[in-house]
Amino acid sequence: MSEWVLFEVFVRSKHGLNHKHVGSVHAADAQMALENARDLYTRRNEGVSIWVVPSAQITATAGDEQEPFFDPSQDKVYRHASFYELPDEVGHM
Repeated sequence: MSEWVLFEVFVRSKHGLNHKHVGSVHAADAQMALENARDLYTRRNEGVSIWVVPSAQITATAGDEQEPFFDPSQDKVYRHASFYELPDEVGHM
């Protein structure tokens, strides 16, 4: 028997919305992870799409890296939507 892997589960509740992290499952492979995720997280038709990702494949920033990692985002004001003037016909933004 192969070693089971921890998968992170993301569910999209409705078309047009983002997938949201809902939990984790252990499984022998991706197909089993999808089936386990379906059984655990969409029993009442809560989702229209499921993603499963091996936890070991996710790379993220650490909490103590927040300032140094995100500091460069303030360097260039033109990256912010507030830098641009919108025409009147695009008033809903």
